[in-house]
Amino acid sequence: MNNLYADKHDLVVRAATPADLDSVLAFWKVAAEGTSISDDRDGVERLVARDPQALILAESDGVLAGTVIAGFDGWRCHLYRLAVHPDRRRRGVGSALLAAAEERFVRLGGRRGDAMVLDRNELAQHAWRAAGYGPEPQWSRWVKPLTD
Repeated sequence: MNNLYADKHDLVVRAATPADLDSVLAFWKVAAEGTSISDDRDGVERLVARDPQALILAESDGVLAGTVIAGFDGWRCHLYRLAVHPDRRRRGVGSALLAAAEERFVRLGGRRGDAMVLDRNELAQHAWRAAGYGPEPQWSRWVKPLTD
């Protein structure tokens, strides 16, 4: 993953490594809205082992500033866990992460990105709209937990 955004935003944008996972999980507790059933060491380890480029980090001076998961299953492009540290919001971190994710998708042959955005998270909705994403009211997310 190249680092097109380092000069523009004083950021290093890169793929996560296994050594980053504990700090990512701690970061999500501060910067992400809500938690997911997959927000544990095992879940994130599986993600990085299966697709080492999917978890994208933005760092400033070696400190984690933001994350996004850019998952591609060979057919669809899925975005999860776009999270920016509260002290770094509105400074281009989210935009840099989304640009890196979208470039990844294009390289892989993806045609459209979709994002998981909580209905109650108005701040996130504003950010996603500003990035060119919009809700599709004809769709609902249906889920079934596969474990207890």
